[in-house]
Order: sequence, then C-alpha cells, then structure tokens
Amino acid sequence: MIHYHGGPITPRSAAIQAWSRRHAMVSFANPQQIELAAEVCQSFALDNGAYPLYTAGSGDVDFQKYTEWVEQWLRHPGFDWCLIPDKIDGTAEENDDLIERWRLPFTSSVPVYHMHEPLDRLAQLVSKWQRVALGSSGQYWEVGSTMWWERMHDMMAVACDEQGRPLTKLHILRGLDPTIFSHLPVSSADSTNVARNIGIDVRWNGPYVPPSKETRALVLIDRIEAHASAATYAGTMGVRMNGGLFG
Repeated sequence: MIHYHGGPITPRSAAIQAWSRRHAMVSFANPQQIELAAEVCQSFALDNGAYPLYTAGSGDVDFQKYTEWVEQWLRHPGFDWCLIPDKIDGTAEENDDLIERWRLPFTSSVPVYHMHEPLDRLAQLVSKWQRVALGSSGQYWEVGSTMWWERMHDMMAVACDEQGRPLTKLHILRGLDPTIFSHLPVSSADSTNVARNIGIDVRWNGPYVPPSKETRALVLIDRIEAHASAATYAGTMGVRMNGGLFG
C-alpha cells in the first residue's frame, strides 16, 4: 500500500523530513510545494483541489487551469497519477460529464466515486479504470462513522469479487487513519493528518513530547506507515483510535 501524505507541510524543513523517500499528495488548491515534493519524494500524486473548494463553499475546480497544471508534471519520473476533476456534492451525471471532458492519459488519471452516488456508478468505474478513488460525501461525509462503514460494506460488495479481492486498484480520499485503511483492500490512501497536526501544540503533551515539528512529523508518519491495508475485504470495520492525532 502507498501512503500519500498531503501538504502543504510547514515549515519547509518539516516537509523535507516528512516527504523524503516517501509519497506525497499535492493539491491544485495549495500547489506551492509541488517542486519540493517532486524533488524529494519517491513519487507524488496530484489532487484536483475539490475538497477545500467544497468545504469553503467557493465553487468548482477550474477545469482548464487544473488540466494545464497536470500537464506540467505529467512526464516527471516521480509522477504517479492525478484525480480527474470532480464535484463532491454533484450528481452521478455531473461527475460522469467531467470524466467525459477529461483528455489526459487514461493510465495516469483516476476518477472519483462519491459515497452518496448510486452503487451502479461504482460498478461501472471499477470495470473500466485502473484505479478508482473513493470519496466521502453526503450523509457519509464523516470518515469512520457507523453510517460510513455501512455504506463502505455495500461498496466493497460491488468493488470486490466473491473472495473480497478488489476488481481494480482502490484509493481512499482522507483515508490515512490506520483503523480505516487496515480493514480495506486498498492500494493507496491519502490525508493531510501530518500537515494539520504537527503544529497543534495542545495535542502534544507529556514528558516525551517531540521537541520540533520535524520530529512530530516523523512520529505521525511512523504510526501511519506501520500499518498496511487488508489483502481482502472480510467485512470488519475499524475502531477509531488516536483521535487526537488522526483527526
């Protein structure tokens, strides 16, 4: 499994510590560290920036500008893949239209299935694409909630064969909590857990608190990357732990 750590991570020294020899997810909404990620990471993926736009209520992804940005990095040897523009609160038809408009290489492009959408859309995506990203949305917005796990169970019945093996590579958006991805047969997951939490001092206390953001980044990454995803889906669900750090 590939753990993609999202940015931006500040200060720059903490980003270097977190990303060196690892994997990054860089968002079109916050692209300022793309050069650094490309320089120090084993590989990187590009996020279309729909999540911060949605949470801010500020509109949709600029399709043309995002396409041009991806094209700048498409042939970099560290580039893995990019998310196709999506509308988090959109309909299945709206998101399918965005896929139809996308003209960059199929092999490096990943569509997003939103959990509120019909399951038959998920079935179509996993039958056609080499990787599909799973995004929390609608009533399933809270990753790891009871409703989320119930919906995920239904999704795994569609996205996996009778032995629980995924029909294509799966990626979980906002999914780098080990109590989430360790129960699912995913090839990758991302989150900004490290970027968000290294600077929140109240979450770090006690006599052995790491003295720097650089060290905090390594502590969080070690806790995350000590776990791998499940080989098959067995119908279990995670118990959320370390809530203060994996928020």
